[in-house]
Amino acid sequence: MAVRSLFQACLLSPLVSVVSAGPALGKIGSFVQTQKLSDPNYGPKPGQDPLFSTYYGVEAPFPGNLRDAVLPTKTGPPGEDDQVWQNLLAAEWIIFDFYQKAVESFNATSFVAAGYPNTTYQRIQEIRNNEAGHLRIFQNQISPTSVKPGGCEYQYPFYDAVSFLALATVLEISSMAFLTGLVQQAKLPSSQGAMLAIAETEARHEVWSLIEIWKQNPFGGPADTTFPYANQILDSTNGYIVPGSCPLENPPFPNPRQNLPSLSAAKGTVSLTPGSNIALNFTNPENQPTFAKGKDYYAVFFHGVYNVSVPIDTKDWPEKEIYVTIPEQFETKGVIVAVVADAEGAPTEETVVAGPGVILEQPAALATKLL
Repeated sequence: MAVRSLFQACLLSPLVSVVSAGPALGKIGSFVQTQKLSDPNYGPKPGQDPLFSTYYGVEAPFPGNLRDAVLPTKTGPPGEDDQVWQNLLAAEWIIFDFYQKAVESFNATSFVAAGYPNTTYQRIQEIRNNEAGHLRIFQNQISPTSVKPGGCEYQYPFYDAVSFLALATVLEISSMAFLTGLVQQAKLPSSQGAMLAIAETEARHEVWSLIEIWKQNPFGGPADTTFPYANQILDSTNGYIVPGSCPLENPPFPNPRQNLPSLSAAKGTVSLTPGSNIALNFTNPENQPTFAKGKDYYAVFFHGVYNVSVPIDTKDWPEKEIYVTIPEQFETKGVIVAVVADAEGAPTEETVVAGPGVILEQPAALATKLL
């Protein structure tokens, strides 16, 4: 269900680490170089330089090779949407480094030998380039009175070409639900437009994966799933960050952070399709939900532009598992996002007490592998 929980459960192999990206400049030299990023005209510009589309080198492209936080150059109040862009930039470092590590770890033969098209490695490089462009776009959206978050060290649960592509597909498809929530946090129309433009590019990555890698119908129904609480999805990616590795100047991620109990299907689940009866599992033993006696709780499933609430029985938890049936009326397209809430429809962030979990409906074969 939640991306982190899924892969902790299914990919029982050593984590792949990213310690740095690109050539070392030395600690002081790297910091000085990175601070030049405060000038929006410094370096190649996304949409104007082919670096962000057709660079096929292994070393990290600009600005992915400059990993320090960029410090404010002016004093004053933050920009109206700075906090939203800071969250998005911090998340983008996770995604950029994920693809950068794949470019470093594999080559064209790695994917051909695993049975994938001979253009797969090239497409991964092109996606990596797009993500580098997103880094620069997001940096430039943050006002000069706020910190632009830098890159951390990351660990990813993939160990070969197949497990990398599986995780890439989950991340790309899940990102659509995340971006639909993030755009609702932005106040400026220009920010909303920029986020929509990024979402359109991410959708192309998703469609490529479904068609070329999994040989699936890419259509996910009349609407992608909209989930209003983007920071809750972002929080699930904290499992990829090596604790203590982020630049000290970085703001909290996500900001604000609820630190909700993670949610997944219990071990032994055989189906996550609509109509399936599943047991809920709160995967972090050190972060478990608290259910008040006599209070009603619901599993709320978001799919498309609607959500459906299913009452759950929590009175005997944790002695007995909590079971719920995924709503039968959902079509097996796209993704379903599930949370546990203390109000029908989970109308506010504060009503969510656990989750979210992301249930992948396409491709079905991949969803089965991720249980």
